[in-house]
Amino acid sequence: MFEDIFYDGLFGCLLGQVHGNNGVFTLLMALGVLTSIVFPYLLGSVNSGIVLSKIFYHEDIRTQGSGNAGATNMLRTYGKKMGIMTFVCDFVKGCLGVVIGRLMFGLLGSYIGGLFCVLGHIFPCYYKFKGGKGVATSAGMVLMTNWKVLLVLVVIFALLVYMTKYISFGSIMVYLLYPLLLSKMKAPTDPSIAILIAFTITIIGVVMHRKNLKRIFDGTESKVSFNVKDKPTSVEPEISLPEEDTDAGEEQK
Repeated sequence: MFEDIFYDGLFGCLLGQVHGNNGVFTLLMALGVLTSIVFPYLLGSVNSGIVLSKIFYHEDIRTQGSGNAGATNMLRTYGKKMGIMTFVCDFVKGCLGVVIGRLMFGLLGSYIGGLFCVLGHIFPCYYKFKGGKGVATSAGMVLMTNWKVLLVLVVIFALLVYMTKYISFGSIMVYLLYPLLLSKMKAPTDPSIAILIAFTITIIGVVMHRKNLKRIFDGTESKVSFNVKDKPTSVEPEISLPEEDTDAGEEQK
């Protein structure tokens, strides 16, 4: 039973039990797709950068630096620790979005869930639809749907960032390469809509980096430095010395 749910999803299993009832079949199909959209989107809308910046610094990362609620801006604003924590949380979120989609509607649900988890990260309903750019969340999705593609993209990303020092340029290039690599490395069991979803993520990712692309061409884009220091999460209280008792001092003279 649990093995069937893992491969076909809850609603996929229910569809297999429906015979000759087109109304119920259509309803279950719609519910399978809907749950693969709603739950991952709500999960994706929990933005790690916004949450962490408020917990540790009582600030909104969207008011700092580039104004983006992603790992790169967290790195530049608060240091390596916050940048890594944000990336990991967003990455795991993308993985969970795929898992939820798969449990709901099998392989098709996994790609739908991953896509809408990324959309939730970029356009979070909890934060007035202003979130991050979806790189880490997209990486989590790619890991859970086709880890071989992610492995190639990570190598390309690392080389590009090392050579150019532009995280944004590396992100744009892997977005562009994702659907091309997936089309070459797609598993036979992957749904046909997988390539369409990959192209959708590419378009959204590139559009979200359009300002970075313009700054790269203008030569004004900030280069990444991994030597940034962590910003302290608290300020040490000032120690005030007691005022000298002048009367007592006069008596001692």
